Amino acid sequence: MILTTPIQIHVNWLPSGQFFIWGALHGSEMEADHLKALLFTWHEPSFYGTFIETVLMERRQGLLLGAEEALEYFAKPSWNEHAALQWDEHGSALLDAAPDLLIAREENRIVPDFRQWKQGRIGWKVRMDEEGDKAEAAAWFRNRAPIVDEWIDWLMAERLPEAQARLLLWDAEEHRHSAGVGLDSGAASGLDSGSDTDARAGLPSDLFENEQDWLVAIGWLPDESPYRVCLQIQEPLVGSAWRMTIVLQDRADTAVWVACTPAGVPLWEDREELPAQWGDPSGRIRQTMAKWFHVIPWLRSAGTNSIRTFIEYAEAWDFLMEKSLRLAELGLPVLLPAWWEQLRQMKPRLKARMKSSVGSSRDSIFGLGQIMQFDWRLSLGGLELSEAEFDLLLKQNQQLTQIRGQWVLLDPHLLEQVQRLMKQVNKRKGLTFRDVLELHLTGDADGTLLDDTWLTDERDEGERLQLELELNEHLHQFIAQLSQTSAIPRIETPDTFQGKLRNYQVEGASWLLFLRRFGLGACLADDMGLGKTIQMISYLLHIQEQERPSAPSLLICPTSVLGNWQKELERFAPSLRVKLHYGPNRGKGDAFRESVEDCDLMLTSYALAYLDEDELTSMRWSSVCLDEAQNIKNAYTKQATSIRKLEANHRIAMTGTPIENRLTELWSIFDFINPGYLGALREFNQRFVASVERERDADQIGQLQRLVKPFLLRRVKKDPAIELDLPDKLEAKVYVSLTAEQAALYETCIQDMFDKLDRLSPMERRGLILGTLTRLKQLCNHPASFLKEPERIVLAGRSAASRSHKLERLVEMVRELRQEGDSCLVFTQFVEMGKLLQAALRQAFEEPVLFLHGGTPKAQRDLMIARFQRGAGPLQPTAAEADGEKGDADGVAAVEPAAAERADDGADDGEGEDAVGIFILSLKAGGIGLNLTAANHVFHFDRWWNPAVENQATDRAFRIGQTKHVQVHKFVTLGTLEERIDEMIERKQGLSQQIVGSGEQWITELSTDELRDLFSLRRQLIEG
Repeated sequence: MILTTPIQIHVNWLPSGQFFIWGALHGSEMEADHLKALLFTWHEPSFYGTFIETVLMERRQGLLLGAEEALEYFAKPSWNEHAALQWDEHGSALLDAAPDLLIAREENRIVPDFRQWKQGRIGWKVRMDEEGDKAEAAAWFRNRAPIVDEWIDWLMAERLPEAQARLLLWDAEEHRHSAGVGLDSGAASGLDSGSDTDARAGLPSDLFENEQDWLVAIGWLPDESPYRVCLQIQEPLVGSAWRMTIVLQDRADTAVWVACTPAGVPLWEDREELPAQWGDPSGRIRQTMAKWFHVIPWLRSAGTNSIRTFIEYAEAWDFLMEKSLRLAELGLPVLLPAWWEQLRQMKPRLKARMKSSVGSSRDSIFGLGQIMQFDWRLSLGGLELSEAEFDLLLKQNQQLTQIRGQWVLLDPHLLEQVQRLMKQVNKRKGLTFRDVLELHLTGDADGTLLDDTWLTDERDEGERLQLELELNEHLHQFIAQLSQTSAIPRIETPDTFQGKLRNYQVEGASWLLFLRRFGLGACLADDMGLGKTIQMISYLLHIQEQERPSAPSLLICPTSVLGNWQKELERFAPSLRVKLHYGPNRGKGDAFRESVEDCDLMLTSYALAYLDEDELTSMRWSSVCLDEAQNIKNAYTKQATSIRKLEANHRIAMTGTPIENRLTELWSIFDFINPGYLGALREFNQRFVASVERERDADQIGQLQRLVKPFLLRRVKKDPAIELDLPDKLEAKVYVSLTAEQAALYETCIQDMFDKLDRLSPMERRGLILGTLTRLKQLCNHPASFLKEPERIVLAGRSAASRSHKLERLVEMVRELRQEGDSCLVFTQFVEMGKLLQAALRQAFEEPVLFLHGGTPKAQRDLMIARFQRGAGPLQPTAAEADGEKGDADGVAAVEPAAAERADDGADDGEGEDAVGIFILSLKAGGIGLNLTAANHVFHFDRWWNPAVENQATDRAFRIGQTKHVQVHKFVTLGTLEERIDEMIERKQGLSQQIVGSGEQWITELSTDELRDLFSLRRQLIEG
């Protein structure tokens, strides 16, 4: 059936060089999809309209066609033949012009219009080789509609080589200035000159004999002349004058050429010896010389039509750097010295050859601040300039000069960088080892591109200077060892060490001692459970045996692991004289100085590092070690500031998580071990934090990794090289739902927050959000924790477990594992919830349940750990423990039986000396520094925002000495914020490897709508 009702098709030309097509039927606009189906029914190139873009423009639905798409479409229509299409004036013009335009374009007969160009416009025409039908076929070019004119400009602009486009615009602009006419806006569409037209004026039309000559000049047509007229520049043989010559060069055989006089007269002895096809070149030479003079006015000899034979340095420099390029762009060949292009490609390099003997002595200790002296050379290809020769070049103030018979090109921008760098080096009196190390680590085999901190305080827009360091053999070997731990010489385990170190532990102790020898700090960041503690003990014993230092070492750790360090030192290093600086009776003032005299190692806590700052900073320690160094991750707390004031021959940080949430935490640790190595905090933030945390810049991540690698040693348990043969760790999520009571409280809490949110100041708003976040976490645990109900009241009523499916499920799972004789750890963030769990589990199983939190006294803390460990097996050390294999980086050694018998269990526990299989711990107090391998089940009752913190807690059980498979159970309350927390944790699993942003603070910056989405309760997941 043929559709007889006419469909109106409208075509609009857009400034972007596209066509907007829309249709109307019975006076109503057609939907774009219907129009597409109609117009492109048989259009195979667009896959029958599939690839045609539909758009909404000025409240009209329509189709968008590019200039190229439209040419093929209108030249070969492929719409539905049964439709009666009525094209508007623009569409009809396109349909009429397209077939001839397509043929002309395919035959390369559409060329720039010489006549329009002479009038200051860029236009196009069909180039005719002969008269007749072709002239008739091109008649529409002369009478084309404006929309076709625009169309041709865009079509040719898309196919126009960039160099030709620039050339046409330069020339048209020149004519616009000279003729006083405006550049046709349509003619310039789609072309971007990318250049200052005044600086790059085109050639006037009177320099061209005809259109053919002009098309050749702009590169539109090939030059079919058998020879080229070249302008040649030759370097000075004597003095400073450069020679200019006119040369005719055979196009087929460039070895054939003829010189000309300055007036352009060929110098030949026998005309018949020249190739016959050359003809008479006089006219072409005169025309070419006129073009030269237009581009290079100073080339003309005064009062003549001849070129200058000799030019001075400034003119030669101008010709080589600027004018020769301009002539080449205009299709006018030039002959330059053979060495010029190679010289332009050659980049100067600054070489620093070390002249000191740093590192040559076996006992050299220099540190990061050691000044090193270098001989400086400027390398230009195979030529090296001394500082004296470089100074002479600066005085000559010439970018192109000859030295020792070799031409060199000196970039003024790079020369300025050299001057600034040398001033900076002289100001520093040389380079420090920190400078050398950073330049070496962040560079590559070809040298280092110096950054802004070296060159200037401002951003340098130009090319960067490249520095090549040449180190002496000893220092080169030292840096290679820093970068590859396996290359460091191994030490023998001290005879006084009571145990046996694994291979990787020997490597770690050797690494610490290697860095100590050179006064460089170290961060031992082995995975939890790999034995950082005994590596440090071996280090201390080696110092005592080999160095016999006059001052003791200082070790700072969390209060919760002071007992662990005491026991480990007693066990593995009984020969070390250890003193504990802790408790109300600790030494102060003169008493402190007396207590230090007779010890090799002093132990203290982070809190006392601030409270007793005067005592601890009153002396220089042999070494200072921070265990669980993430405690100084906030660089400017009073505690961290006090620790940075400590003076020591060597600084060591030990942590399983050098980065928990923010990149600045890594900076804080490094600023302790090697002050200033990563720059000031502000500089570090500008250089790395934004690009790494937010943009994940791979280059910046790689650069930071290379900088920290020499001073950070990290091994993980699953590394095959470690060969721990640990059992498996199986992780599983335990999903539970809210009870009806919890759900009602949850929604009330959220509504209360949103009712207040918009009336608060920004600071109050943040406080309310964080407070609500904490309350909702407590509510997901148990209503009693949210309502602050004492556990005795909770237990006096109906079953506590019945009010929380999470607690109910925990009781079920613990009952099952206890029946099988297994033991477990239960972690929670909230002390009150821990007390409720202790009471509920004690009531459910009628057996002892331990609870360790931040308020637990140290003596009772040690007893709890010993008692729990004894519950899983004999108290006596096993053979593996005697060999040091159970010695743990952060863990607590088993307490001797006698000590356990003397210890008091604590009245608040109300327990006897029965074996214990359930141990509840607050995440902050029990998540680090403990060895609890008696447990083979770990429960995370509520989730922490940071997976690294959770993993630390899990590794209290999954560590050296564990013989059973460890099962980790992570509770997630469905439909709540807790589920969102779990989703976020999954995205942050690569925390230590790929740096991430902050913890909970990001929530406070969300909009109200975003908060509503985050906090909202999904009721379909609530159980009654």
